[in-house]
Amino acid sequence: MTKLNDRTPLLLMAGIFAKLKTTLEMITFEHTLFALPFAFLGAVMAANGLPTWRQLVWITVAMVGARSAAMTFNRIVDRDIDAANPRTANRELPSGKLSVGFAWGFLFASIILFLVAAYSLNRLTFALSPVALLSVLGYSYAKRFTAFAHVLLGWALAISPTAAWIAVRGTIDSELPLLLSLFVLMWTAGFDVLYACQDYDFDHKAGLRSIPARFGIARSLWIARLFHFQAFIVLLLLLAFSGLGWPAVAGVAIVAALLVYQHTLIRPNDLSRMNAAFFTTNAFVSVILLATFGWAVYLSDLPK
Repeated sequence: MTKLNDRTPLLLMAGIFAKLKTTLEMITFEHTLFALPFAFLGAVMAANGLPTWRQLVWITVAMVGARSAAMTFNRIVDRDIDAANPRTANRELPSGKLSVGFAWGFLFASIILFLVAAYSLNRLTFALSPVALLSVLGYSYAKRFTAFAHVLLGWALAISPTAAWIAVRGTIDSELPLLLSLFVLMWTAGFDVLYACQDYDFDHKAGLRSIPARFGIARSLWIARLFHFQAFIVLLLLLAFSGLGWPAVAGVAIVAALLVYQHTLIRPNDLSRMNAAFFTTNAFVSVILLATFGWAVYLSDLPK
């Protein structure tokens, strides 16, 4: 009995860590790399250097809270759809790895975390926090009503750079965060169209609205290319308006090469390399722009 009691705390800890791991898998926590670097870049450009540690901490907390809430709500709303789709049937809620009640509790905790972070930054971030929440949560219903749900997802992620700028400056006093946000919107819409090609058959049969379900895979690949071409043009505008130097120029060139490479991996009749196109390439884009544009900020003199 004594040995069993001695092991009880270890068993409890193991159970807690297992549930935490499953929860992080539910919200695909690693995909935070897609958006968090853009928030940091918005903050760096707003501060014309490094923001304060306090600002960086609360921006990070706000991003984690908002994204966790968005992903959890999406999983709750889509649990029946996910259960019917062979590709997603093993997700945490359809498979029973996590209960719906637990997901609701985690959702409310994430929302509270986000609101606390927004309040801790400044008045404007807190005042605009309901708009951000409505955007990131409302996306979950979009594919039931419009094929352009991909653009709405882009909007949800695009909030982050401008929100981080506001978190640092308390106002929007430049076109730079708006251009960065517009890039994120078009870039996200493009890669989400690519990703949705995997569910073409299911979405079409289930009556869900997506660009692949409406236009077919071949045309959708061209639409994704158009979105990414627009993203590249916006990135050039950001480079021109910011006046940043050669590191930013290098960043634009590398991102352009990555976007082209991403589209060479996918064919209408061959989606087998989707993971490389979607996960690996996209994670690099945000990190490279943060590194190159952030470095360029140190070498330049953006207006404060």
